[in-house]
Parts: sequence; C-alpha cells; structure tokens
Amino acid sequence: MSVTANHVKRAFKYRFYPTDAQAAELSRTFGCVRKVYNLALAARSEAWAQRQERVNYNATSAMLTEWKKTGELAYLSEVSSVPLQQTLRHLQGAFTNFFGKRARYPTFKSRKKSRKSAEYTTSGFRFRDGRLTLAKMADPLDIVWSRPLPEGAAPSTVTVSQDAAGRWFVSMLCDDRPAMPAPVNAAVGIDAGITSLVTLSTGEKITNPKFERKDRARLAKAQRGLARKAKGDGSNRAKARRKAAKVHARISDRRRDFLHKLTTRLVRENQTIVIEDLTVRNMVRNHSLARAVSDASWTEMRSMLEYKAVWYGREVIAVDRWFPSSKLCSHCGTLQGRMPLNVRTWTCDNCGTTHDRDVNAAKNILAEGLSVSVCGAGVRPQRSTPGGQSATKQKTPRREP
Repeated sequence: MSVTANHVKRAFKYRFYPTDAQAAELSRTFGCVRKVYNLALAARSEAWAQRQERVNYNATSAMLTEWKKTGELAYLSEVSSVPLQQTLRHLQGAFTNFFGKRARYPTFKSRKKSRKSAEYTTSGFRFRDGRLTLAKMADPLDIVWSRPLPEGAAPSTVTVSQDAAGRWFVSMLCDDRPAMPAPVNAAVGIDAGITSLVTLSTGEKITNPKFERKDRARLAKAQRGLARKAKGDGSNRAKARRKAAKVHARISDRRRDFLHKLTTRLVRENQTIVIEDLTVRNMVRNHSLARAVSDASWTEMRSMLEYKAVWYGREVIAVDRWFPSSKLCSHCGTLQGRMPLNVRTWTCDNCGTTHDRDVNAAKNILAEGLSVSVCGAGVRPQRSTPGGQSATKQKTPRREP
C-alpha cells in the first residue's frame, strides 16, 4: 500500500556537459547576473542612505533597461534577459527577508567566491521530447539523465550552475505528487551524535561515516599545494584551487548521498519523527568538537527530514534544546545529576535500570515529542523567530517519579 501526498514543487538536479560555445555563453550569463545584482543592490542601498527611499523590483527593472542603453553596460543585452530579471527578483526577496528580520542585509556578489548560477523561467528555455534548450543557444544541453522526471511533468523553472570543481549542473523545478509506502512504525525518536550519527528509540545505532575525516589527508595535500601557489600565479593557482575543490566536492557529495538515503528510510518507516532542536552554530564554537560537528551535518539532515515529511504527509517534531534527554531515566522519570560526555552507560539511582546514554536519550526525546503533540503545541520550535519560546516550554509540567 502506498500513500500519495499532495502536489508539491520538487527540484530535479542533473549534471550536464556543455559545448565550448555553451560554456562561454553561460559564463557570460553568470557574469551579467552578478553585475546586475550588484548594480541593483548599490542603487537600493544608495537610495536608502541618501533619501530614505525604498526601491522595489519594478524600479530596478526600469534601471536595468536604462543600463543596457549605456555604452559601458551594453554587453548586458548580449545575454538572455530572463536570468537578469530573475536576479532582480531574488534581490527583492533578500530585502523582503531582511525587513522581515529573517535574514541579514544583502551583500554584494563576488566573482571568485559567489555561486555561479542563472535561473530561467518558461520564456527562457524550451523543453521538448526530453531535450532542454536555453535562450540564446542553438543546441540542447547534453544532460546525463540519472533519474527520470515525473511522468508528464514539465519544468516551470530551470537553474543552471557551475560549482567550484568546474562541474555543470541543471536543476528543474517540476510539479510532482510523490508516493510513499505506508509507514511501518507509528513514531520514532532520534538522538543525534558524533560516533553514532543517529540513535533511534528502537535501540538501533547508525554509525557516522565521517567522510571528511576519511579524506582529510587528501584534502590537506590539495590545500598545501594551493597554499604554495602565489596569488599572482594565474593558471597554476587556478588548477590547484580546482584540485582542492574536487576533494571538497567528493566529501560533500558522499555525505549528501548518505543523508538522503538515511532520511528517506526514516520517513518511509515512520509517521512521526521526533528530533532535538540543536543549535549547531553555537556548538561549532567549541574548537574541540567543531570539525566533527560540521562533518556530521545535523542541520542538513534535519532540513531533509522536514521537507520530505511535507512531501509524504509525515510529521516532524523538534523538542526543546534544553530538554535533559540524556540525564532523564526513561523508565521512571528520575532526573540524574551532572553527566559528562564520556559517560556512555549509567544506572538510575531510583529504579536501578541501566541505560545506554544515547538509546535512553532517544526514548526520552520520543516521549517528550509525543507529549508536546498531544498537548497541542506547535509542530516544532520557531526557528526563524529570535528568542521565540519553544513548544516544550508551553506544555504541562513533567510527571513526577
């Protein structure tokens, strides 16, 4: 039996291999997109600083038309206008998030550090018989179709990008109605860790692959090679930079693949998934744990769980970060005293039950999350609201042993 979710927007990402002409055209487009974004950001910042005036998307769109008429910016007319209009919309969204206190003030794009990408809407590409042709191009892209698009689906938006390792990707946004088998279990609690990436309330422990640690020697060698190249050493430094970027890409690709398989399995098997609301940005300030915490990528795992739960009609609950899941006896509810990280097994002073630290924490997280859900609190703590009160702080007091 399969459960079919509602219609959702899903991005399907593929690698492609452009011809020399296509690569040159896309590189020009990336440069123009970056230039228009920076010009519009400068104009909006100047208008606010000098006249306290908010410039909106329509005004920057009119500015773009005038910029194309000038001699020094006439090259903006040589590329498709669709990605240029889209970057102005992205800037508008960035300002909307800033004024809504959901993000910092927008920053200028860098030629060396910023992501190279261009977004095309339906007027900027043609998709027929499984072949994608972008505006200003005569031939379709040579795409490696690693998986099929949903049957009958047509992309509404196409984003072309190039990563630091020089690889080209195309992402197609399509309408989809994904299906998932009925869950095996009703609910599961998850305790995130470093040695075991996750420990489930069922007692299962999933080992952390530690992809960065496995490739640390290779990465260090590539970075030493880059450090030896002088900043003015153009082609050699570019080769060394790309070599280091390929190692980083290998690490991130393997980690992402593992997390996708893990989160899909968790969503497939469970209707309700309870996790901790971890503040990773604070945890990485601990220099002893920063590298291991970053390699675990808990934030990316949580993000995958949340959007896949939306796709397949599951529920993700996050308990408060201050909930003492490790120190609470899952059998009788007695709260223990101080418990350092090196204590992996402990015995309850009240009932005498011996606990594995991580399994006990996962059981407590599950119980806490289900009690929050029953009490009618939010599905998860408000991550986007600074200082917002979490769901578990609004529930009824904990049971006494």
